[in-house]
Amino acid sequence: MDGITGRHAIVTGGGTGIGLAVAGALTRAGARVTAVGRREAPLRAAVDAGQAAGFELADVTQEGAFAAALARRGAAAILVNAAGAAESAPFLKTGDEIWDRMLRVNLLGAASATRAALPAMLEARWGRVVNIASTAALRGYPYVTAYTAAKHGLLGLTRALALEVATKGVTVNAVCPGFTETDIVAESVARIMGKTGRSEAEARAELSRHNPQGRLVQPAEVAATVLFLCSEAASAINGRAIAVDGGEVP
Repeated sequence: MDGITGRHAIVTGGGTGIGLAVAGALTRAGARVTAVGRREAPLRAAVDAGQAAGFELADVTQEGAFAAALARRGAAAILVNAAGAAESAPFLKTGDEIWDRMLRVNLLGAASATRAALPAMLEARWGRVVNIASTAALRGYPYVTAYTAAKHGLLGLTRALALEVATKGVTVNAVCPGFTETDIVAESVARIMGKTGRSEAEARAELSRHNPQGRLVQPAEVAATVLFLCSEAASAINGRAIAVDGGEVP
């Protein structure tokens, strides 16, 4: 694809879910993809399946870990921050440890990875940073205050940094999926079943009802949007939050 072929792309959280779908889409578009994550097995499986050219073990919540991965794999022209996690609890039971985890994984990890990758993009005067946010970055959801606040922060990071680099050949955008068929949603289904006694079908329906199309978003649908934002055709799209949610967010 124009603007993507031959470029080195790094995808955090690239072994599963949306990250894996993004890695595969970029690979098929001709990018040389490095999948980054904490667990070797899914990353190695992604490479073995042809979804990525290589992988790096790194915890984006640990300062300096991503810089070390870049040093081994080389500068990247494309960075997709797909690593994320969600925990649910009533606000008054959301302690500092949950706040710390949600902010580190969903916001500070993306900031750290971007800080490491951005200098080479600025030097080359071409780069794409795409942050996988959530519809939680655009609205509120009950019982996930820390997650929602972190995703709002990720969108703020996207918009502010986009203005800093607007004249330097780099774009920074966010993709905001609704409830998507991933391990995070599977965990949410399990929690609903455990707390309410509902069946799996009923729990899935509870999440699907947020989408006016009455279904869960598929990772490939999110990846297609990311792919476009990484292309040359999207050069004028900067600082945007693109919802992939079936029309949930007006």
